[in-house]
Amino acid sequence: MKYILTSNEMKRLIAPSILAANFAELGKDIELINQSEADWIHVDIMDGVFVPNISFGIPICEAVKKTAKKPIDVHLMIVNPERYIGSFKNAGAQSISVHYEACPHLQSVITQIKSFRCKAGVAINPHTPISVLEDIIQDLDMINLMSVNPGFGGQKFIPHTFTKLEKLRNMIDKSGSHALIEIDGGVNSENAHKLFELGANVLVAGNIVFSSQNPSEMITMLKHS
Repeated sequence: MKYILTSNEMKRLIAPSILAANFAELGKDIELINQSEADWIHVDIMDGVFVPNISFGIPICEAVKKTAKKPIDVHLMIVNPERYIGSFKNAGAQSISVHYEACPHLQSVITQIKSFRCKAGVAINPHTPISVLEDIIQDLDMINLMSVNPGFGGQKFIPHTFTKLEKLRNMIDKSGSHALIEIDGGVNSENAHKLFELGANVLVAGNIVFSSQNPSEMITMLKHS
């Protein structure tokens, strides 16, 4: 299935991260997302090298694909991501983000992702300035602004993200780029509204959704913040 964003979808998207799901009942949690107002399913891939944690890999993405009715958004927190782009496309990814810090030949990797007809994104760590994206901003479909240090779920939101978000929104608007801004890490009911107001398009939500007594209601609350 080819997935194309519409102008309406570019406004406020919620992407629950399955990193916080119950893996003993993963199918149940995917169906919960299917039935909710969530827009994407966010899949965090960690290799224990680029980040100090190992999450899961291609088989889990394939398992998600079997029951997912929402687009699968894959975030590769790995070294040498270019080795696996095709595999994750085949496993169901419709958008793929790689880290600026892991890609010495970033332009080439972005071109590779697009060659597989996936939306191409770049993630940047909290310490990385947005200025590094100036020369590639026109080629990107999405920028994943990390609001925690990548590697573990459940971390606290880094407040400086608000400042970076404002700068990034300004850069995108001035450049004429159509890249979406995705915020990943520590998103909750207290900061979601401000993030959308400052120009974010996609909020990744993990623990706040799956630790909620009513995950579907939490997704709705975040989306309409």
